[in-house]
Amino acid sequence: MKNLSILIIDDEEAQLQSLKSFLKRRNYQVYTAEDGQKGFDVVSNNVIDVVLTDFRMPNWDGYTVLKKIKELNPEIDVVVITAYGSVEDAVNIMKAGAYDYLTKPIDLDELENLLERIKEKRFLISENKLLKKQLEEKFKFDSIISQSGIMEEVLNTAGRVANSKATVLIRGESGTGKELIAKAIHYSSNRKDKPFITVNISALSENLLESELFGHEKGAFTGAIAQRTGRFEEADGGTLFIDEVGDIPLPAQVKLLRAIQFGEIQRIGSTTSINVDVRIVAATHRNIEKMISAGEFREDLFYRLNVITINLPPLKKRKSDIPILIDYFIKKYAAANQKEVKSLTSDALDQLMKYDYPGNIRELENIIERAVVLCRDEFITLNDLPGQVNTITENKIFDPQNLEDGYEQKVKTFEKEIIKEALTRTNGNKSAAARLLGLTERHLRSRIKILGLTL
Repeated sequence: MKNLSILIIDDEEAQLQSLKSFLKRRNYQVYTAEDGQKGFDVVSNNVIDVVLTDFRMPNWDGYTVLKKIKELNPEIDVVVITAYGSVEDAVNIMKAGAYDYLTKPIDLDELENLLERIKEKRFLISENKLLKKQLEEKFKFDSIISQSGIMEEVLNTAGRVANSKATVLIRGESGTGKELIAKAIHYSSNRKDKPFITVNISALSENLLESELFGHEKGAFTGAIAQRTGRFEEADGGTLFIDEVGDIPLPAQVKLLRAIQFGEIQRIGSTTSINVDVRIVAATHRNIEKMISAGEFREDLFYRLNVITINLPPLKKRKSDIPILIDYFIKKYAAANQKEVKSLTSDALDQLMKYDYPGNIRELENIIERAVVLCRDEFITLNDLPGQVNTITENKIFDPQNLEDGYEQKVKTFEKEIIKEALTRTNGNKSAAARLLGLTERHLRSRIKILGLTL
């Protein structure tokens, strides 16, 4: 990070020059002004990080300088120099927005430490801004990998509700990317500069759940050795993503309903209500309607959560997205593992297109990561794919009730398996395999070539 640019404002020439000399020796960029108005002009015409201003000056005193500079640019850190022992002035200065104060005579070691703290603080702020920008870029709607019509509808709905206060319920099977959509909603909303907090209900025991959501006071229960802030308070001003909300037990549902309905919570062990401004995005893979009928989920809570519903399709319903997802994952894991894998063979792609992905996008990502790691060439082959991809696909093709793959594909697949079995039984002897199948060897060799069998 670049060194700080510092403006010194002081009507005592000796003090001004002494501080300037000290700071320049430490490679700070230094500006000076003998009164507040001239100092304000310097700030108006230059990039200033820190202002060191005397408190007692003619015309504009330290308060006025602080107020004017903060109005012009709140990002500038102002340090006020006061007379020794003026505690009241120091307290008022800090309340007015000064970063800190120094007393006369100035301890130069203390000044140097103070400037180091400012540098560290500004670096962290700059780093946080960069991270927030990267998060916004990563979770923008147009960063979500999709080209299917069904996903375009999902993204369109999510984009339209992003800036509203409406509660959103994202429904879909495990691994479909519900949290990704929740983050895209948050980082596309006017709450994007506030926290995005996640709580996964299924990962918490019933005893810990209320404490996790609402916090607790010291001594509220055995083991509560300190006060705990809950996820609702952490998410104040931002978004709380409640994953697997269908798993929340009935006793906690009442408190969650109250928090959503009235925007207030109570820590466990407290009688004081805390107001929170939180946008709720919830997700579940469960059939909430059936749970309501069974008395396992409150109907009033469901209606509070279900203001806007977004249904995420399983991967098998958006197969046109599979090739671009594969390409993305190959690039990601090739870079991560320093491999030269570029793509996959047509056979491997064909097999992956036929697979139904019970684990959805998460399963596809795992399959590609494994294939990249095992791949010995620039192209992923059938041999690099896990067994369940081939087995389940073949079972589906051989099922006479399933007509998705078409007559030609079913016949070719069946013929390949017959020839493979014959060759296995004859230890790869094509003449013996042909006799076993009742074919001429020439006919068998011809079929092997046409079917593209690699033996």
